[in-house]
Amino acid sequence: MKKAYLFLATGFEETEAVGTIDVLRRGGIDVVTVSITGETLVEGAHRITIEADTVLFEAAPFADADALILPGGGPGSRMLDSNATLKNLLDDYYSQGKLVAAICAAPLVFGGMGLLKGKRATCYPGIEPELTGAVITGEAATTDGNIITGKGPGLVFDFALAVLEYLCGKETALSVASDLLLN
Repeated sequence: MKKAYLFLATGFEETEAVGTIDVLRRGGIDVVTVSITGETLVEGAHRITIEADTVLFEAAPFADADALILPGGGPGSRMLDSNATLKNLLDDYYSQGKLVAAICAAPLVFGGMGLLKGKRATCYPGIEPELTGAVITGEAATTDGNIITGKGPGLVFDFALAVLEYLCGKETALSVASDLLLN
């Protein structure tokens, strides 16, 4: 079974987090939610609190996953971007050719790390200047190598299905999309 870690920070976009988790779990992915706040309860941008499965520690073992995923939300994305442990983990995964994915404002984390130089990417409108070196597509979801970016909350299914397709293949993604009445 494929495994993904989805990181939660105070002010995360709830729709993007829960929608992504739902789609991936429907596709057979073991999704583990990780709080970067030091507490298991994490409040989203719209005051919906989610209980994370675990908390990020500096020496956290994440080698068993196939993907690391960042939901957006302005405040949450800034908090993700300020976490050195998370950024080291993302850099390690990216360097190993494993999937890193971010939606909405969260691709700014990749932009600041230099991961998007020469890569196609999308993000929430207005965040484009922070995707340093990226070729902005404006698409609902963009896959370029082992990076997937998504535009925003209303397009969470496009993003999550792109992640699912990357990890499990087109057939699985089409099946989940059909079950969700998306095609």
